[in-house]
Formats: sequence, C-alpha cells, structure tokens
Amino acid sequence: MQLTVKDAAKLLHVSERTVYRWISEGAIPSFRVHDQHRFNRVELLDWATKRRIPVSPEIFDEPGEDDAVPSLAESLERGGIHYRVLGDDTASVLRSVVTLMHLPEGVDRDFLYSVFLARERLGSTAVGDGIAIPHVRNPVVLHVTRPEICLCFLERPIEFGALDGTPVSILFAIVTPTVRSHLQLLSRLAFALRDDGLRAVLQRQGNRDEIVAAFRSTEAAFELPRQADPTREDARA
Repeated sequence: MQLTVKDAAKLLHVSERTVYRWISEGAIPSFRVHDQHRFNRVELLDWATKRRIPVSPEIFDEPGEDDAVPSLAESLERGGIHYRVLGDDTASVLRSVVTLMHLPEGVDRDFLYSVFLARERLGSTAVGDGIAIPHVRNPVVLHVTRPEICLCFLERPIEFGALDGTPVSILFAIVTPTVRSHLQLLSRLAFALRDDGLRAVLQRQGNRDEIVAAFRSTEAAFELPRQADPTREDARA
C-alpha cells in the first residue's frame, strides 16, 4: 500500500512539515503520484531503521496479510548462527552468507545472492555499530514459506558503507514470505538491537544458546506498554 505524507508522519512520530522538509532535502525515499508525494512501506522502514528513527507499530499493518509472524528468536533458530564467516568485501561476504543460509529446496541461491547485492547497490543495509541487515527489497520474490534470520559473525570486519563509518562484523540476513513478516522482523530487530545487554552478547560473539536467550529476553519487553514521549516530535521538527 502506498503511504501519504500524513501516513508517513504518523508512522515516524514527526510532523508533516518535517516530512516535507526531508522530501525537499532528498533525505527520505518518496515518489509522486498525480502530483502527490507517496511512500513505499518497506522502503520507509528500511530508511528509518538505518537512521535509528523509532516507528509506530502501525507500520506493520499491511492490509490483506493476517499471517502470524514468529518471534526473532524462532526466526533466528530457523535461519542459523554462524561464526568466522569469510569474505574480503561486501560481495564475497554476501556470497558466503547465502551459501550458509538454511533455505528450502528450490530456492535459487544465485538469485538470492544477486538480489542481496542489488539491494546493497541501492544503499547500504549497515545500521551502525558494526552491524548490517541484508535483505531483499521485495520479500515475495523468493517464495519462501517461513521467515528466517541468519546471523553471521565475520572472520574480519569489512567496509560496508555504514553511516557511522564503522566496518561491519555482524550480519543479520533476513528472508520472509510476505511484506508484513518482513516489516515485523526488520522493525523488531531494529528495536532489539538497542538493548545494551543484547548488543554486548553479540559483540563478544556469545554461543548460540546465549544469543537466542538474549533475544527472547529482549523480545519479552516488546509486550510492555509503550509510553508516549511528548518531546519526541519537537526534537525532530
């Protein structure tokens, strides 16, 4: 579904004036339909995640998709955790990641690799602090049946075009069957990565059980009521 300026402002917790300013500066991905600015829901979440801008849970509400989305921990257990993943640059690392992913039979790994690479050419999926979240721009092209997150710790950090300039050593590769599950997992992951305890486990490359447990603990906090921050919009306007 295409989003209006009003929709985008609501989802990003900012004023419409702020959204228009971002558009005029070329800072936010948008397009025009009959002289009206519109936004793609997935692109907007990608953009907000990269800049660590909190989004409203309403961004998950993709019409027509009522499938239950598994937790980060479940998706991580399904996708696998890998250590000392090799690669000297973005392309070779992504090739290694795709080779390691637990994908259903029939999924074309060469195609997935080319889609991951094309997505990076549009703009880096690095989110700062040495972490990147490679994913496809259009989740449904893969025809996978269940969401998966593959966590890879690199043998050595590589330049990934992160906004903070930090080389990447931790990658979360996401594949999903629907736009809604893509939005859910990407946003949940972005929220989870703000947790100091979880980041500490990741930075020291804890074992698989520790990492999954840390994600379960962090996700439990998602169920707590969120308190509105009345100063948030003023801070960004």
